Amino acid sequence: MIQWDDFEKVDIRSGTILEATDFIKAKKPAYQLTIDFGPLGIKQSSAQITHHYTREALKGKQVVAVINFPPKQIANFFSECLVLGVYDENKQVILLQPDTTVANGQRIG
Repeated sequence: MIQWDDFEKVDIRSGTILEATDFIKAKKPAYQLTIDFGPLGIKQSSAQITHHYTREALKGKQVVAVINFPPKQIANFFSECLVLGVYDENKQVILLQPDTTVANGQRIG
């Protein structure tokens, strides 16, 4: 069991995908995402979400992401946040997202 203080250390925020491009150098199929977190800025993320989403469908989609992990280098790319999702029965990711439009950068709690 974790304590409430542990949960509060994880900074989970809403953001909107501005751009999704194929991540050619990734070992598994993935996109490079550019996400707007409002006053917290624009961050990059690598996401293995190609099974359920096209690049075109991702543009403008709101997502939920952890923004306070240190950057992680994947090939020649630095992923600055972790976009959250649920694994389906085939271990493919379905994105978590608000069911109503919210401001970019809003804290999840």
